[in-house]
Amino acid sequence: MPLVKRNIEPRHLCRGALPDGVTSELECVTNSTLAAIIKQLGGLSRHAEDIFGELFNEANSFYVRMSSLQERVDQLAVKVTQLDSTVEEVSLQDINMRKAFKSSTIQDQQVVSRTSVPNPVVEMYHRCDKPPPLNILSPYRDDKKDALKFYTDPSYFFNLWKEKMLQATEDKRKEKRRQKVCDQCVSVCVSLCVCEQQRNVEDPGREVKKVRKARNRRQEWNVLAYDKEFRPDARLTPSPYHGMSSEGSLSPDSRAFVAPLWRL
Repeated sequence: MPLVKRNIEPRHLCRGALPDGVTSELECVTNSTLAAIIKQLGGLSRHAEDIFGELFNEANSFYVRMSSLQERVDQLAVKVTQLDSTVEEVSLQDINMRKAFKSSTIQDQQVVSRTSVPNPVVEMYHRCDKPPPLNILSPYRDDKKDALKFYTDPSYFFNLWKEKMLQATEDKRKEKRRQKVCDQCVSVCVSLCVCEQQRNVEDPGREVKKVRKARNRRQEWNVLAYDKEFRPDARLTPSPYHGMSSEGSLSPDSRAFVAPLWRL
């Protein structure tokens, strides 16, 4: 929603009702139009004065900032010309012992506040209608909330901004904590790898144990179900116990070969 900063009144020069008992209507309209024009010129001159006043204040603040910056540049130029890299040698220890640089520049704060509101906006604010006196209903509410804030709440956007900033700060804190834990884990893993490499270097003749692969009987039965030329691994030698299951019974694949022997 656009906000009109300056409004020149009256907006309509010739619009208005004629008073009763006017003998010359044309003369009355002419006089009222002339009065409205004079009033518009007065409002325009007042706004022009306010505009030039704001320009003067901004130019003055800009001049003060530029003067301060020029003074700092001059001081820095003098210090740079006095330095001699061939004579003065500063060790790394002396650099670490020195205090860190701290800027003395004062940052602008509370830029958007009630004191920084332009005069035309303040006048427009005072001309607006006041909100209804809903605060007299606050003692009768069970939740103890201000009844007027349900109609208008100037601090709503500030509270919303504050919640977002606090949430962003908390997210950054959690991210830093998570990153710190990850860095610690990485450092521990790196230290373990370095220790293992050192042990291998110190004892190169140490025997490395090989872990035997777990035996899967069901997979062996599935392999034996194929002919030798169709088996995935022809080098697989069947175990002498491949015909027996873990419960002592014959496997389903071996029953087809043993059944004819029973019939004989």
